[in-house]
Amino acid sequence: MGLRVANNIAAVNAHRQLGVTDSKVSKSLERLSSGFRINRAKDDAAGLSMARKFDAQVRSQAVAANNTTQANSLLQIAEGGVEQIDAILVRLKELSTQAASKNNEQNLSDLNAEAQQLLTEMDRIANTTTFQGASLLTGYGTKGLVAADAGSVGSVSNMYDFDISNFKGTDAESIHFTSDGASVITMVYTGSGTVETQTLTVGSGGDTYDFSTFGVSFKTTTAADSAALATSVASVGDTITASVADATFQVGETNSSDYRISFQLNAMNQTGLSVGNVDMSTLANARSSLDMIDNAMTALNASRAEIGAIQNRLDYTFANLNIAIENNTAAMSVIQDVDMAMEMTTFTKNQILMQSGTAMLAQANSAPQNILSLIG
Repeated sequence: MGLRVANNIAAVNAHRQLGVTDSKVSKSLERLSSGFRINRAKDDAAGLSMARKFDAQVRSQAVAANNTTQANSLLQIAEGGVEQIDAILVRLKELSTQAASKNNEQNLSDLNAEAQQLLTEMDRIANTTTFQGASLLTGYGTKGLVAADAGSVGSVSNMYDFDISNFKGTDAESIHFTSDGASVITMVYTGSGTVETQTLTVGSGGDTYDFSTFGVSFKTTTAADSAALATSVASVGDTITASVADATFQVGETNSSDYRISFQLNAMNQTGLSVGNVDMSTLANARSSLDMIDNAMTALNASRAEIGAIQNRLDYTFANLNIAIENNTAAMSVIQDVDMAMEMTTFTKNQILMQSGTAMLAQANSAPQNILSLIG
């Protein structure tokens, strides 16, 4: 073995190894203090990209879960209002049954006074049942047009078709459609026991179409699309509402209809339940009011059942989101988080190597001193 003074190769090698070990100790300290295996792109570029995607997905799903909770809260508030309106209808049923009896004819004014107060309260509850400023029981999730008062129908932007079925009764004489420009309105109705389709072309001056041959009554139908009619007109003066599904909640992290839940709440006021004409001032009116109240109770119960169905759906949506959050978080953890036990083992090993490397560097630096014995 040659003895050299100018270049201490052993010391250079020991110094290099000590630097490598020091870098490993620093990396272990960073991982142990942060809890992450990947702290910067150079640690694992592909892993960092995947972890960031999982993180964004988990955060979005957490927001979606919160959206689901808010939707459920909205429905709970709506159901509370519907419950009170249901109680009002039950009381109206009692009053109309009492008023329809001949022996109570002398008390009709008193019965009617209470009925009118209850109807007013129905509208008040519908108007004041709100969620973050939005009224829930006046047609939440719908865009409507103004009264169909057997003479004129207002206009609705972006509405072209009305799917109207089950014509019956003789309440209305005619409906007058007006428009600023030519447009086409298609009406599907039941006449003489068959389903027919009639297309009406409305000119700029407006035309009147008379349905007095069979009367008019619009039954509630499920909207096939945003331009389908989704309410009922049972008597003159009621409102036709063209529904547009605006009550939409994002329940996922992707811009897709599969990750959105839309619903609408039917109007629970006098107009929506077609009880605006309930009157008990005469026996005849009291008796006809019985049918109106029965129809209103049927409509309200259907709407309440729909609210419950949507709530159940949202419960499953919320549970599914929580499972997805858990699974995606686990996947992200496998990629990004450090195994503390393994990293601590590595850290301890490198600490020992640091100590031995420092000692060996000292030995390598002292080796040239042996040459002095040859010179002396």
